[in-house]
Amino acid sequence: MIQVLREAGHRITPQRTAIAKVLSSSTTHPSVEAIYEELYPRFPSMSLATVYKTVALFCDLGLVLDLGTLGDERRYDGRITTPHLHLLCERCGAIEDCDGTHLETDSMQRAAEEAGFRVRAVRCDVIGLCQACQAYVANEAETIKEVIE
Repeated sequence: MIQVLREAGHRITPQRTAIAKVLSSSTTHPSVEAIYEELYPRFPSMSLATVYKTVALFCDLGLVLDLGTLGDERRYDGRITTPHLHLLCERCGAIEDCDGTHLETDSMQRAAEEAGFRVRAVRCDVIGLCQACQAYVANEAETIKEVIE
């Protein structure tokens, strides 16, 4: 990320470097607020606006994927070099990576290009319930069944 920033003529600051490290190493797909909270102890003078602007810059440069809003916060993926599925839990908002080495992203890209679409990235999201929420929902259903009987 830092090399691309440098090549694009952007300043390399300690804050930008730290934000890049959080995004490129995180498997939790953090929100801007989560990145800010993680870095605040090291950079107490850094504003939340700085994190927002930096993440927006990374997205504009194609270094970070904006996963959109799930629940009440926007989430980001800085590990975009390897194709993978995003498993999005519609109940708790968790986002998990699922190894995508078997995904046919090349064929998806070719199909889009044949339709006249210029592809910047191929992304695949699967929306449903994580294992924890499946267990919770099953437990709730069992509890309701017991109350009714």
